[in-house]
Amino acid sequence: MKTTPKGLRLQIGIFGRRNAGKSSLLNALTRQQTSIVSPVPGTTTDPVEKPMEMLPLGPVLWIDTAGLEDSGALGRQRIEKSRRILDRADAAVLVVDADLWGDFEEGLLQELRGRKVPVVVAFNKSDVTPPQATVREKLSSQKIPCVDTVASTGQGVPELREALIGVVPDDFLRPPPLLADLVTPGELAVLVTPIDLEAPKGRLILPQVQAIRDLLDGDAICLVVKEHGLRAALERLTHPPA
Repeated sequence: MKTTPKGLRLQIGIFGRRNAGKSSLLNALTRQQTSIVSPVPGTTTDPVEKPMEMLPLGPVLWIDTAGLEDSGALGRQRIEKSRRILDRADAAVLVVDADLWGDFEEGLLQELRGRKVPVVVAFNKSDVTPPQATVREKLSSQKIPCVDTVASTGQGVPELREALIGVVPDDFLRPPPLLADLVTPGELAVLVTPIDLEAPKGRLILPQVQAIRDLLDGDAICLVVKEHGLRAALERLTHPPA
């Protein structure tokens, strides 16, 4: 899945204060040591990207960002890089120290909503201090999902994944068909696939793979031939293709 272009992946940004546990949460979500974790604030300096497959969403790109309340000259540069991720994000996780909800979190939440980026709030370190009931009620009244997590143990991570699946744009759950709306289940589609010098060795290019998968998902029958084999393939068919 690493070869899937970024533009075809659901890009999920992980935002919040420094040391809120963003990197630890990314490691728990990906089940890998993707980001460096340290108690020192500002450990994440540049956005860290991790592609993976997340069912039923398909290919996603997790993006761990530096704290958006960083300070100093370098801090401003880190903030600028993190804010660029806001422009790319299709969905967001707002990571909050469970008992720390202030103007910063409120402002970031409203900015995400203003950009129409679906967001899930992760109250991290909830084993130490539970989130404030008033904050939880306020988020619930705004129909913003919130999940209690403990990134260091993985607690709440499955629930966070489910919450994200529930808020992502429908296009990522039910992408528009490429060919399946033209070919009914059981019909035959013949795909003419040139293999020339510019084709990648040992594999098809992405649009060809997507077309084949779309037809198979629509229960169509798919026959793939090169251009010089089309006549021979058609002559062997007892019924014409769709």
